[in-house]
Amino acid sequence: MKTLSELAALRESAKRPDETRVLVGMATCGISAGAGPVLDALADEVGRNDLPDVAVMQTGCIGFCRFEPIVEVCVPGQEKVTYVNMSAEKARRVVEEHLAGGRVVAGYTDAQNHDGFYGKQKRIALRNCGAIDPEVIEEYIAEEGYEALGRALTGMTPGQIIKTVSDSGLRGRGGAGFPTGTKWQMTKNSESDVKYICCNADEGDPGAFMDRSVLEGDPHVILEAMAIAGFAIGASQGYIYVRAEYPTAIKRLEIAIGQARAYGFLGKDIFGSGFDFDIELRLGSGAFVCGEETALLASIEGRRGEPRPRPPYPAVKGLFDKPTVLNNVETWANIPRIILNGASWFAEVGTEKSKGTKVFSLVGNIANTGLVEIPMGTTLREIVEGIGGGIPGGKQFKAAQTGGPSGGCIPASQIDTPIDYENLVAIGAMMGSGGLIIMDEDTCMVDIARYFLDFTVDESCGKCSPCRIGTRRLLEMLDKITTGRGTLKDLDKMEELCYHLKENSLCALGQTAPNPVLSTLKYFKDEYLAHVVDKKCPAGVCRDLLNYRVVTENCMGCTACARICPVGAVTGTVKEAHEIDQAICIKCGACIDKCKFDAIIKE
Repeated sequence: MKTLSELAALRESAKRPDETRVLVGMATCGISAGAGPVLDALADEVGRNDLPDVAVMQTGCIGFCRFEPIVEVCVPGQEKVTYVNMSAEKARRVVEEHLAGGRVVAGYTDAQNHDGFYGKQKRIALRNCGAIDPEVIEEYIAEEGYEALGRALTGMTPGQIIKTVSDSGLRGRGGAGFPTGTKWQMTKNSESDVKYICCNADEGDPGAFMDRSVLEGDPHVILEAMAIAGFAIGASQGYIYVRAEYPTAIKRLEIAIGQARAYGFLGKDIFGSGFDFDIELRLGSGAFVCGEETALLASIEGRRGEPRPRPPYPAVKGLFDKPTVLNNVETWANIPRIILNGASWFAEVGTEKSKGTKVFSLVGNIANTGLVEIPMGTTLREIVEGIGGGIPGGKQFKAAQTGGPSGGCIPASQIDTPIDYENLVAIGAMMGSGGLIIMDEDTCMVDIARYFLDFTVDESCGKCSPCRIGTRRLLEMLDKITTGRGTLKDLDKMEELCYHLKENSLCALGQTAPNPVLSTLKYFKDEYLAHVVDKKCPAGVCRDLLNYRVVTENCMGCTACARICPVGAVTGTVKEAHEIDQAICIKCGACIDKCKFDAIIKE
């Protein structure tokens, strides 16, 4: 590919305006839900019905993960129809009735939930996810793919590119929110004969799948963005560091890199500009700490993934001791649209200090789980009640945890907080990479803090003693509290240790590890006191603080609970109320699950 006119001609030839497209969500979420047989059934049935103008295609994550497998039918001139919870049998009926017969199979759609889920979203980073076949480069080109790269190389200077990114207000979506243009400018200003571009796709937060979904649904956008950055800072080599646990993402990246090289979008003399740039993959081994930039760079070099002190920052001394730009997947996904549409277009979205959109994986106690992209400044209430469809079972919203294991818990009292970098920090949370875990009234916030701290203890690299030792001591205190052995003095010690960790740990893993503890202590202190003073878990989660009791007036004496108890703690005769021996009971809950008369309660 040598000229923009050649790219334009290819784009026009790749478009098929008269074609009906049947898209099957074949990201990891769809595949695991059974989308493969659905795709096969659609293709077979379309062939059997001789429908030459119908193209059955795989695509990436459509976003509405709750309803996987998902099939979307896009007929030219008609509104898109989304079919949910599909099976091979349902797929065959869709072909016969909708594609061949022209009648929407209404029983397979969920228009009400669909409209609510997408109504307040704005897709920039996820623009092509769920809309194109990620393994066909022509699909990407048809949607203005590689147009931004062509314009940047043939019509812009490196300085103009960096200024456009800076003026857009784009901040790093990996967690800290550092201005992207500033990072690029720092790297460009560093004197070196070799520089590097890196993509952080080492997504390790519990409940997070934003980066994976972009890589699986739109891999070429990352390649194009990295090439643009390479030209801007003077780099000719890029690396994508991706988790080895993401086989579908790796496969599609490998396909995309091969296709981009074949078309000349990677390699030598791209667009006849004299600019050379190529990209290689590096696979991570599942170490959470390698999400930290200096640990990630060490891992690419083949060394143990451990953080190092900063400064010097990677912009000055990064990969192989050379100046390096390192951004995460979502940050890169915004770059081509910013170059194509201009800085002001992007800056119009969001808030004064947090421009653009943010992608979240919405999970937990929420009706509509899935992948969402919302303008910065959208309130947590709009996400939970609007996009998320509220809390299932008529239960109350209790808290949201954002920022992964390093984030804080946002209580119900802060549900109207606009989501942006500054507001989240102000209430003791953080943006993080975008995992958003919703919790209902049955959640124990002390146990949640213990869960996330247990994760960071396991993932600490052990290089610095504040993190290696401090997180473990903190976890020991939480274990004491959740098992009824905690004291009021432990609460004071925990808070003191949290601040020691924040101030003395080497990297962000240790510095932010106390956030779940500090935020729950701040907003849910009453739950800690209940565990420590009353030796009770108000949510009924912490097993050692529970008692199972028979409600005498409800017990029918059916003996089902006694027969299921593994330790013989339930006693009684037929047709008479039973009893539970608290000294023997192991709090397994088998009795309450077996009882059909609501005669056993947990307190």
